[in-house]
Amino acid sequence: MNCPTFSFQWLQILIISLLLSISVSSSAAHFFNNIPRLSLILEEYSHDQVLSATSVSEDLQTFYYTQTLDHFNYNPQSYSTFQQKYVMNFKYWGGANASAPIFVFLGAEASLNRTLPAIGFLDDNAPRFNALIVFIEHRYYGESIPFGSREEAYKNVSTLGYFNSAQALADYAEIIMYIKKELQATHSPVIVIGGSYGGMLASWFRLKYPHVALGALASSAPILYFDNITLHPEGGYFALVTKDFRDTSETCYQTIQKSWSEIDKVASQPNGLSILSNKFKTCNPLSGSSELKHFLKLMYANASQYNRAPLYQVSTICSGIDGVNSSSGSTHQDDDVLSKISAGVAAFFQNSSCYVNPTTNISETLIGWEWQTCSEMVIPIGIGNGTMFEAAPFNLSSYINGCESFYGVPPRPHWVTSYYGGHHIKLILERFGSNIIFSNGLRDPYSSGGVLKKISPSILSVTTVNGSHCLDILPEKETDPDWLIRQRKTEVRIIKGWISKYYADLKASKH
Repeated sequence: MNCPTFSFQWLQILIISLLLSISVSSSAAHFFNNIPRLSLILEEYSHDQVLSATSVSEDLQTFYYTQTLDHFNYNPQSYSTFQQKYVMNFKYWGGANASAPIFVFLGAEASLNRTLPAIGFLDDNAPRFNALIVFIEHRYYGESIPFGSREEAYKNVSTLGYFNSAQALADYAEIIMYIKKELQATHSPVIVIGGSYGGMLASWFRLKYPHVALGALASSAPILYFDNITLHPEGGYFALVTKDFRDTSETCYQTIQKSWSEIDKVASQPNGLSILSNKFKTCNPLSGSSELKHFLKLMYANASQYNRAPLYQVSTICSGIDGVNSSSGSTHQDDDVLSKISAGVAAFFQNSSCYVNPTTNISETLIGWEWQTCSEMVIPIGIGNGTMFEAAPFNLSSYINGCESFYGVPPRPHWVTSYYGGHHIKLILERFGSNIIFSNGLRDPYSSGGVLKKISPSILSVTTVNGSHCLDILPEKETDPDWLIRQRKTEVRIIKGWISKYYADLKASKH
């Protein structure tokens, strides 16, 4: 099959139309509708104040490594190269002579410029370990773009074909080994750290490159959310979103559950879409009820996934919803329910001039991640019965057809488990894996695909009942609750144990 060629601008237009799901008639629209962002931080919303509240260290130094395009083939094009960005902080490092450790953050689906302000674990803990800090950008994001430009790199599936996790892990291995060689730090132990998709990469890196990394901290890494490993893939993510809202407020949960049919009811009336557009202060006129419902669904999902101080978005939305008095003069149930939902939207977005369907540029992060989910990262998120949402089961055939019609090639839904494993994880990993921390906050909907139980004495699960997505690797704050402080201390204690044992083995090997 000849692969279609499409420009970067046309790709943006296609993705916008799919994400907005103005007409939910195609299988592709169904696929794109139900997959929330898998990201360390929520870049799109100003509420994720990690970005603005944290400054980037002045001690960072930026470097570029001449990276191989294709690590796994020997075709002429495989030898092409591109410049991959990495950043280092030597401030706390004890030096090569002391075999001081190296902390490496594995970049994921965002540029380092966006990620650096959000990562606190390395800076907060490097002084305790006298560690060198390294951040490596993921290929095809930020400045680490093959083929000379982003437009060329994203031009068609022939250039996008080098954009996958296995290539990314090989990139990290090359850069880490290069750094150790340049610094003559042969015996410095390496700990890799990542969050969300980057957390998956960190755990996989330890499994695939144990000679490079001594251990891994994988924060909020849903490595079991593939290929029907989990018992309830349909209900996992959105069932936990529902639980978050119901635990916060029963009346809020009930209002959201009722709202979907009310939206359709109003939309079916004469001028119904105009009524909804006015009630929800849309930035542009609604083209269908599905557009509004898609927006609300992802708003609730994002609020749950990134539900953390100081705003606690789930409570914020429910306070808005519950704050509307049902006896305020409304005589229609739909007016009452939708007024409450509208108030929840306004509370979430605070002082925005409009809320729904804004005209925005689609970020490189979103474009890149859509390719990854349409190639290897096939995460079967659907919506089962018994949630506060309308049921929308995940349909693998529709997913495959949608991706194939969009890109010209089908995804490989079984590749992640074939290449990295996942089925029968305890039985397998306790026999050959070691030195991985899987950390999860159980209020994070993606924890439904995480490793939540201890696998072996050195493959450990560290969970918190109230934690949200990647909270443990965000910067430490004086206002952090005790349970979060304890979680981080547990992770540090485990890593210290790994490094101490490594130093003892290193000393013994020299005698």
